[in-house]
Amino acid sequence: MTKEVLVESFELDHTIVKAPYIRMISEETGPKGDMISNYDIRLVQPNEDAIPTAGLHTIEHLLALLIRKRMDGLIDCSPFGCRTGFHMIMWGSHSTTEIAQVIKSCLEEIAEVTTWEDVPGTTIESCGNYKDHSLFSAKEWAKLILEQGISDDPFERHIVE
Repeated sequence: MTKEVLVESFELDHTIVKAPYIRMISEETGPKGDMISNYDIRLVQPNEDAIPTAGLHTIEHLLALLIRKRMDGLIDCSPFGCRTGFHMIMWGSHSTTEIAQVIKSCLEEIAEVTTWEDVPGTTIESCGNYKDHSLFSAKEWAKLILEQGISDDPFERHIVE
């Protein structure tokens, strides 16, 4: 007997969302009562754009550091294979507004102040594909995303301050 499985992100109609946005995917309580939240950090419009791999890779490394500097509880922030954004897994529950403000702040730091020396994990010892990074691309995409504003709602543009 096979178990029927639904993958939430494959059920989302990608033609009606309005990126950039933060979306709560799910909140789950573990067997010991711990809450884990999963967020869709969508930076570019699905099926209209995709962040080039090197820039996305650099944004990934920077978000891993910068989110942790701004809030506790980050478990993981991993890029979507479609290169339109990230899954972000957190301990506890946070509003999409709070997450959007943190992501906005991280992107502002990437766009405005980050230098190559600030990018963690870019050596052969610390990265599985250390040659595939681009701070220039990361900065340019961060600027484009910030110009559009980050919404805390995936269907209506509600830009966070």
